[in-house]
Amino acid sequence: MIELDSVAMSYGDRTLFHDVSLSLPNGSFHFLTGPSGAGKTTLLKLCSLELTASEGRVRLLSEDVTGLDRDGIAGFRRKIGIVHQDSRFVDHLTVAENVLLPMSVTGKKSDATQDLSELLGWVGLAHVAERRPPELSGGERQRVALARAIILSPDIILADEPTGNVDWDMSLKLLDLLVELNKLGKTVLCATHDLNLIRHAKPKTTTRVLRIREGKVVQAAAGL
Repeated sequence: MIELDSVAMSYGDRTLFHDVSLSLPNGSFHFLTGPSGAGKTTLLKLCSLELTASEGRVRLLSEDVTGLDRDGIAGFRRKIGIVHQDSRFVDHLTVAENVLLPMSVTGKKSDATQDLSELLGWVGLAHVAERRPPELSGGERQRVALARAIILSPDIILADEPTGNVDWDMSLKLLDLLVELNKLGKTVLCATHDLNLIRHAKPKTTTRVLRIREGKVVQAAAGL
């Protein structure tokens, strides 16, 4: 579950959004839309514990995470997979090594190695395991980013404009991967400006659309 209770976020004199209360059930799939600068990325960063709300409380997986210390945040982040629009990699490492990086933090790298080939096969990239990030296309980089985000089997997947830098065919492939994760019980929150992507998702799984507008988060019309 992702739950925000009367959350506000301000930068200096500017309030990006205020009095935001929402509850996303475990295993749900939500899109987050809104104009550029409305606060989509900021809202995702609140859910990933990269930022702390100016006001209100955040609960993830039924736990209040508002007052967690640094160690608590680090431990909780292992339950969250994050895919950015412009994912960064360690360029001198191979694709396989980049995907395994989160395991280095947990000390479970040896356990994950045996599952790595299956994971890379699932995202369609088993054949590039030994290449390095600069050799990859934009779509390949995004699928590597998704593989890295789920290597720890997180409960929550946060995707920030994951299809923003790829063509339509690759956008649909990435969407299908997110839908598959959702059907496995993962909670998915995906920020996007692409309404066509949202329309293509609706026949595939039960989705809801949230829109940031005038400092509020509202449920979008069902016909979107």
